[in-house]
Amino acid sequence: MGTQNSRLDVLGVPSAVGWLSDWLKRGMLAVQDYSFLAARSLTSWLTTPRYFSDALEQMDIVGVGSLPIVMLTGLFIGGVMVLQTGSQFTRFGQTALTGDVVAIALVRELGPTITGLLVAGRCASGMASELGSMLVTEQVDAMRAMGTDPVRKLVVPRVLATVAMLPLLVALADFVGLTGGFVVSTLSLRLDPVQFWRRALDALEFADLMQGFSKSLIFGFVLSTVGCYEGLSVTGGTQGVGRATTRAVVVSSVIILVSDFFLTRVALYLAGKGL
Repeated sequence: MGTQNSRLDVLGVPSAVGWLSDWLKRGMLAVQDYSFLAARSLTSWLTTPRYFSDALEQMDIVGVGSLPIVMLTGLFIGGVMVLQTGSQFTRFGQTALTGDVVAIALVRELGPTITGLLVAGRCASGMASELGSMLVTEQVDAMRAMGTDPVRKLVVPRVLATVAMLPLLVALADFVGLTGGFVVSTLSLRLDPVQFWRRALDALEFADLMQGFSKSLIFGFVLSTVGCYEGLSVTGGTQGVGRATTRAVVVSSVIILVSDFFLTRVALYLAGKGL
């Protein structure tokens, strides 16, 4: 028995199993802590005190601060979509369908997803670094000592601001993307401007708009809560702040992409278009 155990130790089997077990435990604990924080961010808004001024400040940071990058990205995404789809439709003499495809793809999928990823990279990382720095410098502990709930003061305004601003950013991204597609289709494909806009608007249904904007609400909640959770979970001093910032972007981006698949399936099923 002693020889067998030593052989297993040399092969590293017990250590590998122990590492996997510890990893699963840490993962489950992180999911549990994140779920508690996300639930508290929703329930805390139902009771007083409410920090409206902090929420307005965060709306300016998330909404107005993200406008340039969202609009610039949306403009070129719309243009690239026209170049890619138009080149294929030209082979079959169906260039008039370009407006339909661009509108549906932007409103249903690309608008909310790309905007969510951009805001995650800009704002989720900022939330994690800001809250992590406050935690490292013991400002969060000072709030608790003064009787202030850190979740109510720090997390709720950021979550509310992101959930409120992301649908507006998605609407602007959709419009700018259609404008970029219109410009490229007019200059490159020689499409009639009136025909492009008419077909683009006629192709959209109410279900398409609801699908895009419902995704933006969920994406906003995910990226804001993940950023706040990572910031309030910092360990290891200033180096931990950097790691938390990276994790906030990676985790929120992955959750957005994974949830996008399931949200699309549900939305198409409810609209009667599911496969």
